[in-house]
Amino acid sequence: MLVAGFPAGAFQTNCFVAATGPGEACIVVDPGQDAVEPLEELLAEHRLTPVAVLLTHGHFDHTFSVAPVCDGHDVPAWIHPDDREMLADPLKGLSRDAVAFFGGRIEMREPREVRALTDGSELELAGLTLRVDHTPGHTPGSVVFTTPTAEGVEVIIAGDTLFAGSIGRTDLPGGDHAQMMASLRDKLLVREDSAVVLPGHGPTTTIGRERASNPFLQGLTSAPRRGL
Repeated sequence: MLVAGFPAGAFQTNCFVAATGPGEACIVVDPGQDAVEPLEELLAEHRLTPVAVLLTHGHFDHTFSVAPVCDGHDVPAWIHPDDREMLADPLKGLSRDAVAFFGGRIEMREPREVRALTDGSELELAGLTLRVDHTPGHTPGSVVFTTPTAEGVEVIIAGDTLFAGSIGRTDLPGGDHAQMMASLRDKLLVREDSAVVLPGHGPTTTIGRERASNPFLQGLTSAPRRGL
């Protein structure tokens, strides 16, 4: 399995590609601000061909380049319905101060084809099986994507639900702290400690490391663990 990525734009949002190997079809996850050029370089480096763009949530720092990437490669975007409206109106996910900072306007549009993500579904894309888990809290439509490696280790593309040493903020429009805690408890702490977490910002981590040291997870009691 090939997973590669880079931090894009002023928000340093992690954009990832995943494929079964070099020279194959791939998925693209969260092409954010200023992501088009570095993404094309990454695709060329590994000789990858996108078949879909997956979005962990609707905030514009994760979706800013979705239309040019999708339409440029003639592939669909996948997003949870609860966040879809932010594709064309990203201000709905921003604080009042942020809206004022951007002058009350950010020009974005939906790509030509948008498909809906549903909780618990499995996507068969680019030779990969990706489970979708709805993890509301940061936004109403936040999701995480999980796929196993050949060695049986889960790789979790977590968006802004879980970071190394932190969690996604819940004080923006649509955020909900209680939902975030439930999502972390019921959808992420149930994973094996070996599961690799690829967050929306910052470095890679593991479930075991976050279970042991993330201050926001202390005291959360997880249900019995499950795999993919």
